[in-house]
Amino acid sequence: MRIFPVLLSGTLGPNIQSSIKKVRPWIQRDIEQVKECNADAMLQILLQRACSSPETQQPELLQKCLKAVLPVCNGQISAGGTHSSGVETALKKYVRPGVENNFYSPFIEATNIALTCLQEIKVDGMGSPVLAVDMICQQNDMPMYQNHQTVKSTRKPDLVFLPLSSACALFRDEKSSKKGKQKGKQKDDKKNDEKRKAHMARNAMAKPTTTVPWKDVLASIEFKRKTSGKKKGIKLQVPSSYKVKNYVPTKPEYLPVDHLKAEDPAPLPSQIPVTRPASNTAIVSSGLTTKQSSKGGSSSKRKATDNLGSTVKRSKIDPDDPDAELDVTVQTGLYAAEMFAANLGVNCLLNLIVVDDIVWIWYYDRQGTIQSSGINFIQDLPRFMVLLFALQRFEFEDWGRNKDFLPVQVEGKQCHELKIKDDKLGDVDLLLHSSHDERVTHYGLQGRATNVIPVTSEALTKKYGNLQDGMVAKIFWGEASRTSEPEILKRVEEIAKTHDTVNGHIPELLWYHKFTKLTSSIREALGVPKPTTGSRVLYILVFRKLYPITKKLNDTELFDVWRQCILCHLTLWKEGVYHRDISPGNLMWYMKNGKLIGVLNDYDLSSLANVAGPQGNERTGTVPFMALELLTPSAQRGEVKHLYRHDLESFMWVFAWISLRYRQGILLPRGLRPFDEWATLGAVACGKEKLFFLNNMTASAPSDMNQDIWNFLVDSLLVLKKDADNRYYRRLKRSSSSGEGQQPNTEDSDLDAVLSKFTSLEGWDELSRPR
Repeated sequence: MRIFPVLLSGTLGPNIQSSIKKVRPWIQRDIEQVKECNADAMLQILLQRACSSPETQQPELLQKCLKAVLPVCNGQISAGGTHSSGVETALKKYVRPGVENNFYSPFIEATNIALTCLQEIKVDGMGSPVLAVDMICQQNDMPMYQNHQTVKSTRKPDLVFLPLSSACALFRDEKSSKKGKQKGKQKDDKKNDEKRKAHMARNAMAKPTTTVPWKDVLASIEFKRKTSGKKKGIKLQVPSSYKVKNYVPTKPEYLPVDHLKAEDPAPLPSQIPVTRPASNTAIVSSGLTTKQSSKGGSSSKRKATDNLGSTVKRSKIDPDDPDAELDVTVQTGLYAAEMFAANLGVNCLLNLIVVDDIVWIWYYDRQGTIQSSGINFIQDLPRFMVLLFALQRFEFEDWGRNKDFLPVQVEGKQCHELKIKDDKLGDVDLLLHSSHDERVTHYGLQGRATNVIPVTSEALTKKYGNLQDGMVAKIFWGEASRTSEPEILKRVEEIAKTHDTVNGHIPELLWYHKFTKLTSSIREALGVPKPTTGSRVLYILVFRKLYPITKKLNDTELFDVWRQCILCHLTLWKEGVYHRDISPGNLMWYMKNGKLIGVLNDYDLSSLANVAGPQGNERTGTVPFMALELLTPSAQRGEVKHLYRHDLESFMWVFAWISLRYRQGILLPRGLRPFDEWATLGAVACGKEKLFFLNNMTASAPSDMNQDIWNFLVDSLLVLKKDADNRYYRRLKRSSSSGEGQQPNTEDSDLDAVLSKFTSLEGWDELSRPR
């Protein structure tokens, strides 16, 4: 199922945080679909990633590392003036009674002492600690802000893993310490040890004096303490010594998510904190089943709710933390969304959730979310040490950063450089203007995660010349199983050669690159069921820049561009290209010889006739613009085939949306525009609202609206209402006469006849006349 929310330009209003809250149910829906794997399987994968030969399978790594870290666990290692016996001391503080934030400091202390001492541990086949990262555990528990174009989000993770240099930069007393010109590795290492030790002693357990930038966060750590732990402490005592033992399932073995579905806290929103015209660059749910354990999972898996209950952080009432009332799994998912948004082309992320003495590893990528079974870091400290040992040896790329997108400053603005070897053009250079006002961003966990960014390129300028309106790069995670957008555009270009309704009315693809890393790889390694279902791969496509249909057009110009897109869409459907995601963000325009040219854009959810792959019953679309027949429970179950008439109906909803919410290309203020609530509803609820709208339309036009546009709009909506009524009566009649429910919908045999319901309207002819 791929139902897309919609960007609401200007609907956020003055209370930004309350508007940003609308994204939370989408994050929750993605968290509900979490897959599960055994903790040992996750540790093995992380060690494999950090080893000296990641491509060579080393199944014995986990056992070797468990043995190797025992001296640290048992207080036998000293490094950089720090002794590992301090881990035991800190853990004894941790198990005492107290409220949640009382045990941030002992956890940080134990973790950082361990990281310092783990630098001395050598394991054959494993890499060395990565000094360019030099990770450290840092208290946060302070608001962290991030701008999503013109909207600011606020989050408040308890702790974070940061590079040491980033952690030091948060404190005024460490900012001024500049690196001296020392020669020799020993002097550099000594100075780094001193710097780490000083930060551990002074500031690692303190709240930062400046805001932590999300772009620097390697992972977040979120805590919850059960009520019994607050009053009585953690019952289990810190062992006097440790040895390697088999994994013992925690109780619960996995953090529960089933209760999230039961709560259903809010209608699904249709977008994220971004202020751009309606578009489909939003959060997607993958359709994977929930709560399936991996191969090798414990046969004694506990029920998810055992001895834990809801992981909502109700005790954390804090005006600076707008997420405090959320379940900790959703809260941490929101942190992951911030981390995805903070860096370009992120491959994956890790976060940790700690409930009393159990830590769960959460892995996020654009295919979905995976949680490991719990690790009791008091009773099974060696496994927690192995986790730290692996993470300490992560390069930035292992943390999920995309090494191909290099952050640079150009004239004081944040940009990203990308250089790709192309078989035809040689080295293709791209300068992505990632802080540009016209960038369209994504906020969420899984799905395509589309970003559209203005781009310049010497190589492409050399080939195409200076394009008048410039170029944009579309960066997104496409489904590996689908026909790719470049392949579909190749077919569309062939159709354009023989059809004037298509020629010039499609996007001009200048260049593209498909990366090779599949999100399914880790799932195959972990033994997650159906690992390739919904697998994604990163694409970057460069197009000639176009303008959205919501911008700079008066009423009659809007109709002209919209009509051209409909005719282009009709021809493509007849020729076997099924768009299936009509929304304002996919209808564009440009000027040619003083004439407006409409463009049907965005084919990454399209399909081709007679090509193996997802079928027409697969739900695609942007909720407020989807046909009523596709917003029913049966349609959401995949029982209704997506037909031409559904896309055509979407065109009508798009026209109503723009006509009633915009004037002369400018969005009306809140309170003067309708449909805001449609963008905060799930599919079925939105369908009900749209039916209510059709049955209760206003008789008179708004005073500032073009009368011809209004008349055509009313007539078009009446066609939709009549069709909806007829479908209802036919379905009711079939059900009463045969005792059967809804029958499969039939193909549209005559597409021109379907379109003629609208082209035969008086208003179509009136508005189609040259002005």
